[in-house]
Amino acid sequence: MENTISLERPLIQNQHDTKSALLGIPLYIYAVVFSSVCIIVGLLWDISWHMSIGRDGLLSPPHLAIYLGAIVAGLFSGFQVLKISFAGSQVEKNQSVNFWNFFYSSLGGMFCIWGAIAMLTSAPFDDWWHNTYGLDVVILSPPHSILAFGMMMVQFGAMIATLALQNREESLIGWKSADIQRRNYRLKLLFVISSGLVLVTVFTLASEFLSRHDMHKVSFYQVGSFLFPLFLVAVARSSKLKWAATATAGVYMLMLAGMLWILPLFPATPLLGPVLNHITHYQSFHFPLLLVFPALAIDWTINRYEGKNQWLQALIMGVAFLLILLAVQYPFGDFLMSSYSRNWFFGTESWYFANDPTWEGRFKFMPWNTDSLPVFMQGLAIAIPLSVLSSRIGLMWGNWMKQVQR
Repeated sequence: MENTISLERPLIQNQHDTKSALLGIPLYIYAVVFSSVCIIVGLLWDISWHMSIGRDGLLSPPHLAIYLGAIVAGLFSGFQVLKISFAGSQVEKNQSVNFWNFFYSSLGGMFCIWGAIAMLTSAPFDDWWHNTYGLDVVILSPPHSILAFGMMMVQFGAMIATLALQNREESLIGWKSADIQRRNYRLKLLFVISSGLVLVTVFTLASEFLSRHDMHKVSFYQVGSFLFPLFLVAVARSSKLKWAATATAGVYMLMLAGMLWILPLFPATPLLGPVLNHITHYQSFHFPLLLVFPALAIDWTINRYEGKNQWLQALIMGVAFLLILLAVQYPFGDFLMSSYSRNWFFGTESWYFANDPTWEGRFKFMPWNTDSLPVFMQGLAIAIPLSVLSSRIGLMWGNWMKQVQR
């Protein structure tokens, strides 16, 4: 990741320079992390909009929040490309990725630019799609798939941006010890925030398999064991924060829970029919999965077995992740179906306006949502190797991210 401040002399001379230089962290990195926040707010708001109002348009408020994220990421990343390419020092260019034999950019900035282009391209495509085919019945329609790809690119760009600065230790020559500590702490914080927001996107895209109605099905644990260890292990492996996976899962939980608590405070009524569930306020998305507990096992394994055989690490993390996820999420599914969760905190009373509020399966596991013990055990025999393989790929991904310095 590029550092827009010249590295040919000590970067920080005094406290005033520290503040003006944002601790040596380029402004565009703060901007792309902010973009990631805008994207997630818009994404979760848009889901609640569809659950509560139904009718939307190209310039609906949730869409504007998402587009704002794309525009900010594209503009700030594009500016750093132009600045380095036309006014950057040779040191800055050497620490950047050269493309088209002319332009120079940080790797994270390139991800953000291409992601922003994909997101903005999806906007008119999505509007045409709705005008032609009506409302989507699935999350990943063709225009939404392009949008999701762009969002992930922007968010991953924010992650790589912070990692590159974290990994480039030689840029700290001449710094005061206190400034180094403050800079490293801020980079760790930015990385955890950006990683947690990516985790929210991953969960959202797979949420059709991960709702509270699915928590007694083995497919829930197969999907979760394949998706989440891969990402959380990569984060834990690449970050210099000791409990990075746990912190990332915490950001994920706080973001989802925060939107779940805030959105229902605002009025919303359906604008499409049929209206079977008459509501007056926004209906919220899912309560977050309890990923912080299996994430603790990932961090513990990374810290305890650092330098050991990575297949052994993957085996321990994969099995531990699945068993802990099963131990906490299966009974939590019972709780989320009970009357104790029907409050503002857990938000399980939220219900799509076109669904019958008296349906018996609203707060009950139906037969097709519960696997028998033999079927469940057979499914776990598939979930375990999936979790181990996912953890091993996560270690490989994390090892790569630890090497990123551009």
